[in-house]
Amino acid sequence: MKKIIIISFALAINLISAAQNLQQPQKQNSQIIPPIHLLKQDSSGYYTNNDIKKHRETLIMYFSPECDHCKHQTEDIIKDMGKFGNIQIVMATYFPLNEIKEFYRHYKIASYHNIIMGRDEQYSIPPHYNMHSFPFLALYDKKGNLITVFEGNQKTATLLEAFKKAIG
Repeated sequence: MKKIIIISFALAINLISAAQNLQQPQKQNSQIIPPIHLLKQDSSGYYTNNDIKKHRETLIMYFSPECDHCKHQTEDIIKDMGKFGNIQIVMATYFPLNEIKEFYRHYKIASYHNIIMGRDEQYSIPPHYNMHSFPFLALYDKKGNLITVFEGNQKTATLLEAFKKAIG
């Protein structure tokens, strides 16, 4: 009888543990740039990892076109764009294309050679980082290795300082 209780208890613990693992997204290796597959804002094709320039620092910003914090973060980056000249910026969202297009036009993203923006149709980036809030910022060094991540607005000075420290 004791063996049955012990075995039942062990099985219950395993089932609870397995259920918890199924409910939480599995965090992938965020130490490298995740697979990028973004529908371009004009629907003409996709941005992929092949479009991310090698040997350049990269800022991945996951955002919502409706999010005021994301709008402020974008405004701050654009205001200091001269300081981001060598940093490529990948702006991704899962929101509908019409909202992305409006955001793209409003902030004149086309005029910034180092920004690409697209729709994460497969919603593959958020689980990669296990992100919880917008904007989400992931900074990578020239080798494609993760420097740090931020959730929520950050001063551009904070972002630039993190890149600078990585160069060392």
